[in-house]
Amino acid sequence: MDNRSNILKCALELFAARGYDAIGVQEICEAAGITKPTLYHYFGNKRGVLDSLVREQCGPFVTQLTQAADYNGDLPLTLQKMVTVYFQFALHHLAFYRMQLAMWIALPENEAFQVVAAANEEQHQIVEAMFLRATADHGNMRGRRRIYAATFIGMVNTYIALALNGYLELNDMVAQQAVHQFSHGIYS
Repeated sequence: MDNRSNILKCALELFAARGYDAIGVQEICEAAGITKPTLYHYFGNKRGVLDSLVREQCGPFVTQLTQAADYNGDLPLTLQKMVTVYFQFALHHLAFYRMQLAMWIALPENEAFQVVAAANEEQHQIVEAMFLRATADHGNMRGRRRIYAATFIGMVNTYIALALNGYLELNDMVAQQAVHQFSHGIYS
């Protein structure tokens, strides 16, 4: 593993275990077996490490979510595809998902919150755009796309948090249940 990848791996482990604010550059360097100048060369500072970590982890996920959110007239199917993308990403990136969920609930002025807020806003825009397209077939949804997107992502993240804490398994049946529960309210 090259230095850059090793730094990101070690930083993720540390941030996920103890939180962004509790970890210093020196601790990341010690875990990665590198010097501070090496970290600074690749990332500039600790925030640069987190920026790169979030960008690189979320990039493929956002691509998959965008594809899943391609609405073609079947809202339950589109929602199912989106939930599946979230669940699969969380299952394959457990430490990262836990870390970014924790950072999302930090105070808005917190540096870690600011980094994940940008990634979360990108996801929100994808989901919101899907609901906007679906409005053509579901007129009762008109004007509600932003709150539907927030509610949908919040529900998905709740299911993932429950799974991360051992309360349930993320599988197709749970994904179907989540879509059914969400859909029950939006069609009325």
